[in-house]
Amino acid sequence: MNVSEPSPAPVEERETAWPAVSVIMPVLDEERHLAFAVNGVLAQGYPGDLELILAIGPSSDRTQEIADELAAADPRVRSVPNPTGRTPAALNAALAHAKHDIVVRVDGHGELAPDYIRTAVRLLGETGAANVGGIMRAEGVTVFEQTVARAMTSKLGVGNARFHTGGEGGPSDTVYLGVFRRDVLDELGGYDEHFTRAQDWELNHRIRESGRLIWFDPGLSVTYRPRPTFRALAKQYKEYGRWRRVVMRTHAGTANLRYLAPPGALLAVAAGTVVGLAGVTGGPAIAALGFVIPVGYFGALTAGALYESRGLPAGVRARLPLVLATMHGSWAFGFLTSPSRLAKATGKTPKK
Repeated sequence: MNVSEPSPAPVEERETAWPAVSVIMPVLDEERHLAFAVNGVLAQGYPGDLELILAIGPSSDRTQEIADELAAADPRVRSVPNPTGRTPAALNAALAHAKHDIVVRVDGHGELAPDYIRTAVRLLGETGAANVGGIMRAEGVTVFEQTVARAMTSKLGVGNARFHTGGEGGPSDTVYLGVFRRDVLDELGGYDEHFTRAQDWELNHRIRESGRLIWFDPGLSVTYRPRPTFRALAKQYKEYGRWRRVVMRTHAGTANLRYLAPPGALLAVAAGTVVGLAGVTGGPAIAALGFVIPVGYFGALTAGALYESRGLPAGVRARLPLVLATMHGSWAFGFLTSPSRLAKATGKTPKK
């Protein structure tokens, strides 16, 4: 399998001592996107030394074969096993084999924007941050994926997180993926492998707790490929909500209104529906009082979706209200049903 040759750096940059970087990529069932993700790294034209370490989980498709072909085609690419298939374990496995002092985290279904690594390394030096990152630029291929992409870049879908919706550069609670100083990762013990999800947010929280800076820059973007079905999307967001509550239980003081709004809305809609159904036999006034909450929620969601999707294809506009409701409801359900035993398993951060 061929990958494009990196573009040559300008003469003045080749004469500058750019630090070597290690790119780490967790990979599981990425037959569809892996070659594009790897090509996005190798085509960066970064002026310093670069290595790419793929941590391959037990995939059910041709992922391992494709990874082997990519490694054979370019000596900068290596693969290591990740028997658990879990993302934080993959990241730590790749990190253990990384040789360099700057670590770039990339996913197997993402594609770096041109000059992403060069810009991030420059920002590390200019800001003194421990981690810099930017925007998850969701892009879909199918109509459903395009709908999810619009929802994931909308404040109506994901709130005001800058790494989803954009904003001014500056200090941040978290960023998408990230480019790290290796010594910070080593000091903090890498990724906490208890966190099936939210491991990025949890790591960034520990970085900030250690007194270091997380820096967001809108000029850094990574193309993200959304889930292809309602079922996959619902599962993804249920896990997001479930593990975000684990973070809140593990790290006191990390709750905020953005995370509490979806479960609050779900409880209100459920309570209103129950009251409305009870009112069907108890009187129209009670029914109307109960149904005003779910009807109001879905009416506002539909109106907001129509506004957010203006100018987009009809198929996207028709699906967006249901996609938004799926994201909100699944996240809220995962949050509300997150078992307390998960927090007990993450009471201490593992150290190397």
